[in-house]
Amino acid sequence: MRVSDSRRVLFVHVPKTGGSTIDRVLDTEVPDSRKVAGRPRHATLKGILAAEPELADYWVFGFVRNPWARMVSWWSMVNTVFEAYERGEPRVVRKVNANPKAWLPEGEFAKDFDAFVLEGTAKIRKVGRPQMEMLSAPDRMADFVGRIENFHADVNTVRERLGLEPLVEIPRANKSSHGPYQDYYNATTRQKVAEVYAADIEAFGYEF
Repeated sequence: MRVSDSRRVLFVHVPKTGGSTIDRVLDTEVPDSRKVAGRPRHATLKGILAAEPELADYWVFGFVRNPWARMVSWWSMVNTVFEAYERGEPRVVRKVNANPKAWLPEGEFAKDFDAFVLEGTAKIRKVGRPQMEMLSAPDRMADFVGRIENFHADVNTVRERLGLEPLVEIPRANKSSHGPYQDYYNATTRQKVAEVYAADIEAFGYEF
């Protein structure tokens, strides 16, 4: 999450939707970019506004992603982190040990994608939270919701709102390297995602 008071803009960072790229744009090109004290990186709009109610008047935006693709990207990231953790890579070991409450629950499913979908969505609140829930609060919705599937154009829409020049190419941070997401699913896990993220599928018309 990032805020610019001079531009009256609030970015809500939904996990695994290109948010690190947006953070970098704000941090490097918007001088007064800041975080909201006491709120985590992936705070919901509701949580952010509870901390700073005046931000409700700002232009609020975030990004979403096809839920089936997002789950594969999320699990792939967790799997990669914990493979490195088991190898004892110092940087990763420090990262996990510095915040075990955030990492270890996900690490339980690092080697089992089916369990991540079927069990992780119930056991880990942030994994089972629809993206729409993160981008809404009582009497307030995000003003602009970009999509990973239209990332270049939607990032340039945000840049225009921020008063920045559009880019011909958008450098991506933390770009996923896994294969086609459809290959990871069976009928049961595919249906589970449809149930957990029904609000996102209805709101944005996503299909498997």
